[in-house]
Amino acid sequence: MSNWKAICSVDQIPPLGARRVAREHGLDVAIFRTSQDEIFALLDRCPHRGGVLSQGIVFGQHVACPMHNWTIGLADGQARAPDEGCTPRFDVKVERGMVFLDAAQLEGHAVDLVRPVAGPCSRNAGSCTESS
Repeated sequence: MSNWKAICSVDQIPPLGARRVAREHGLDVAIFRTSQDEIFALLDRCPHRGGVLSQGIVFGQHVACPMHNWTIGLADGQARAPDEGCTPRFDVKVERGMVFLDAAQLEGHAVDLVRPVAGPCSRNAGSCTESS
């Protein structure tokens, strides 16, 4: 049986937008609201290059990553073809206009994933590698 944590009201998530939920461990969770007031929750990280999905454009039941325009399904976290990959999804429910996330998932789901770090690179034998 799930222990649900109240996050916000549906009205506090912009239509066709997102709200970020900070976690003590791991990356933030993004809660999305569609034009039909459907609510979905994904790890706030694109599977491609770690783009911040909460800053993307919501359309239908998808979000377009703001970095490279990958399309991610809100219901399943799957990248749409021809792209491949997925981002973890979180259980979400709405009751009387309030949005709830599963407390156990907030605490422990996908906490090992990190956002890629961009930075300077050095040229080594014709290939670009991250410098330390």
